Formats: sequence, structure tokens, C-alpha cells
Amino acid sequence: MLKLNRVHHVAIICSDYERSKRFYTEVLGLKVVREVFRVERNSYKLDLEVNGLYQIELFSFPNPPRRPSRPEAAGLRHLAFEVDNIGEAIAEINKHGIETEAIRVDEYTGKEFTFFADPDGLPIEFYKAK
Repeated sequence: MLKLNRVHHVAIICSDYERSKRFYTEVLGLKVVREVFRVERNSYKLDLEVNGLYQIELFSFPNPPRRPSRPEAAGLRHLAFEVDNIGEAIAEINKHGIETEAIRVDEYTGKEFTFFADPDGLPIEFYKAK
């Protein structure tokens, strides 16, 4: 039987590298692990750390095609970050002019969550820990 250890990383392709880099590092506070410009692809690859546990790879490519990103579209549904306090997390990103949906409660776990979007419209969720 195949044994998977954990999710290693999530890869995101952005349309405006500098704008997305600011969003993920300054707004969400992810730590830069490594930034590489790949000349042969005319593309950046930015490795980001989330609290030392998971890694996001942010890519730039010239003229990437748009894709549906609503949470119910086929494909990646959304990217979720666990937070200790939903209200505080919302207040922090609101300081950057980012709007969130109303806080909802997961009917199965009883935990609070909310959604907002990255600069390219990728749905992002804050989900309350414990």
C-alpha cells in the first residue's frame, strides 16, 4: 500500500509576480525560503514557508492563461490556512484593503472559517484551529 507522508508543497502561478509576492509575504506573512529567476523560462520561482511546516511555490510565467477560480470550479478548490483567531486574521488582512466573506461555521466541526482572494482571484480560506 502506498504511504504518503504529508503535502510537500502547493504550486501557484500568478499573473503579476511583484504584486503576488507582496501579497503572500507582506499581507499573509509567509517567509521567503528561496527566490530564483529561471532565465530559460523567463520565470520566477519563489519558495515560501508557512510557519516552518509547509511550502508554497509561487511561479511567474509570461502571459499565463486565466482559469476559473471560484471555489466550486473544477480543479483546485481553494488554499486554506489554519489560524488561531479568525477575527484577528481578518482584521490583519483588512488593513491591506482585502475584503473577506462573512464568517461561517463548519456544520460538521463547529469551527469558524472565511474566504478571500489572492491578487489573481484564487480563493483562500482562513480556518480556525482547535
